[in-house]
Amino acid sequence: MDDRSRFEEFARLATEQRNPRTFDIDGLDVPSILQRISSEDRTVPEAVARELPHVARAVELVIASFREGGRLVYVGAGTSGRLGVLDAAECPPTFGSDPAQVLGIIAGGHEALVRAVEGAEDREAEGEKAMLDMAVGPKDTVIGLAASRRTPFVVAALRVARRLGARTAYVTCTPRAEFTLEVDVAICPEVGPEVLMGSTRMKAGTAQKLVLNMITTAAFIRSGKAYENMMVDLMATSEKLRERSRRTVMTVTGVDQERAAQAIEEAGRSVKTAIVMLRLECSRAEAEARLRRADGFVRAALAPPPGPAS
Repeated sequence: MDDRSRFEEFARLATEQRNPRTFDIDGLDVPSILQRISSEDRTVPEAVARELPHVARAVELVIASFREGGRLVYVGAGTSGRLGVLDAAECPPTFGSDPAQVLGIIAGGHEALVRAVEGAEDREAEGEKAMLDMAVGPKDTVIGLAASRRTPFVVAALRVARRLGARTAYVTCTPRAEFTLEVDVAICPEVGPEVLMGSTRMKAGTAQKLVLNMITTAAFIRSGKAYENMMVDLMATSEKLRERSRRTVMTVTGVDQERAAQAIEEAGRSVKTAIVMLRLECSRAEAEARLRRADGFVRAALAPPPGPAS
C-alpha cells in the first residue's frame, strides 16, 4: 500500500474522526474538560450492550476451547494488546485457572507493555510467527484486538490462526458494515469519535476492556468457577485471597471463621471441596468425587442424586 492509499484508509476509519462535541475542549477549564470526557464515557456501556449477541457467540467459542483442553489467546497491539495481556494475567488469581489457559500476545513483546515499541503493530511477519510459535491449533480460540480493525500484526495473526484451524473472533470499534475480515465472530461496539481524535485508549479502550471482562468471566462461570455469585476456585496466594476464601466458605455454609479455615485445610486448600464437605457433612474423598461427576460445578455437586425413573 502506497502512502496516499494509506492516508486515505486512515482518513476513513471511524476511530480517526473528529468529535464535533469536543471541538472547543482546548479552551475549557479543568471541570469542563472532565465533564466532556465523562459525557462521552457514558455512551460506552450502551455501545457494548448492543453487541451482546456477538459477545455471547465469542463466549461459546471460548467455552468449547476450554472443554477441549484448548486455550484463549488474545492478540493485539498498543492499548488493545495491553488490555489483552491484563485480562489474561488476571484470570489465574481470580478463577484459579492454569496460567497457560488464557494468554495475551502484544506486538513488540513484553517491552511494549510499559513502553511503546514504534512500528511493532505493522509487522505482519511477527504476527504470523507468534501464532506458529504458540502452536495454535483447532482446540484454541484466538481473539484479535484492534480498535481500528486494520492493525497488520493482528490481522496477520488471525489469518494464520484460521489456517491452523483455531476458532477466531475480533474485537474492534469500527462499524460492523465496514468489517470484512474472515473470523467466526466480530464484536463491534461503535463508540464514535474520541474526545481527542484518534486517542483510542479512551472510549475504544474502555469498550474493549468491558468486552474482555465479559468474555472471560462468563466463560469461567460456565466452566464451574463460581457458585452463586462467588468465586470458588481461588488461589490463596495472598492474605486478601485467603480471607476471601474463608469468607466464601462461611457465607455458603454458615460456619464460623475458625471452622472455615480448618475445612479449607482439610480440603487440600480447595474452597469448592470445603463447601461440599461442610454442606453435605461428607469426607474430602466423597466431596471430590461429587465435584468430578458434576464437572466441577458446586451447585450440581450439592444437588441430591436423581431418583429412580418411574
